[in-house]
Amino acid sequence: MNNKKYMQLALDEAIKGRYQTYKNPLIGVVIVKDDQVIAQGHQDNFEQDHIIKKLLASLDATSLQGATLYTNFEPCTSFSEGGSCTDLIIKSGISQVVIGQSDPRGSEAIERLLDKKLSVNVGILETEAKELNKHFNYFYENGRPFITVKQTNSLDHMVSAANSPRVVLNNPAVINRIHLERADYQAIIIGSSTVIQDNPNLLTSVETNFPPIRVILDRRGRLINHQGLNVLNDEKAPTWIFTENLNLQKVHFNDNVRVFEMSTGTIAEVIDLLRAEEIQSLYVEGGPSVEKSFMDEGLVDAIVDYVKPIYFGEIGIGGPVPSRSLDLENISVETLDDNIRIAGDVKKPAKTTDTYTEW
Repeated sequence: MNNKKYMQLALDEAIKGRYQTYKNPLIGVVIVKDDQVIAQGHQDNFEQDHIIKKLLASLDATSLQGATLYTNFEPCTSFSEGGSCTDLIIKSGISQVVIGQSDPRGSEAIERLLDKKLSVNVGILETEAKELNKHFNYFYENGRPFITVKQTNSLDHMVSAANSPRVVLNNPAVINRIHLERADYQAIIIGSSTVIQDNPNLLTSVETNFPPIRVILDRRGRLINHQGLNVLNDEKAPTWIFTENLNLQKVHFNDNVRVFEMSTGTIAEVIDLLRAEEIQSLYVEGGPSVEKSFMDEGLVDAIVDYVKPIYFGEIGIGGPVPSRSLDLENISVETLDDNIRIAGDVKKPAKTTDTYTEW
């Protein structure tokens, strides 16, 4: 049997659940018998019945006897009334399980399947399987969110011009891409200065039950005097405020707004708070001082840079320049009308150090 062929079908199924599984991994499953697909599907929700359970329930015992189950992600061992996915596989009559990647949280599924004399093949299209759940894997392997810094600048790395009307750097195609990109992250982070100046919505154009949380860094509590901002009044997505000013906790914000007390005012503390909330991925939107803080502390795993092909020259206000060098790999370059998108993963992020930064 062509294991790669059917694993690719499982991966194709898994991506269909994009934006809907929230803190759970994307999972696709294909069940094959006599080299024919007899069932296939994907996880399309969060904290409801798993797709393996649904597919097994849809087939009779005769169909399952001697069949092979393909899944891009190791089956669970401890979910739901009626037994875990692993237990249900063992009871079903399936004779072989082919798995793309093991669970980074640690699982006994593979061992339990082997103990019950099932044939188990692990690591088929493993690179593709791990890439599909890149943020999930990173969080559980590294103990913090996967962090992408998004930048917008001119060819000479300027973000605006001094003493002149503000120049819009992002064209409509870039704006549409950013709105899509946000949906791949569980939280967006931005400084209070940028929120006050731009009054953004920080929403995604994707239909999802789990829009990214809008995290506002407001160490001094400046939002007390700016309570009319969009992110504090619409209820289209949660808003979290990180601050050292305890007076913010006394403000009667909407129910979707939470205020987190900080003690050190460091980016490292922000990450600790997000980790405690099990936020697996973070999209850093600015402004420049916030972006620089993440880069200076080595808390950046990928960079997306949207470049407008203009030069501001001497009147330009420079974008963030990190205090340490960053080397990118897996680089992609794309043209979006008259703008350029450059993206890449950061090689070997430096060790985190605590610094004190004004937001």
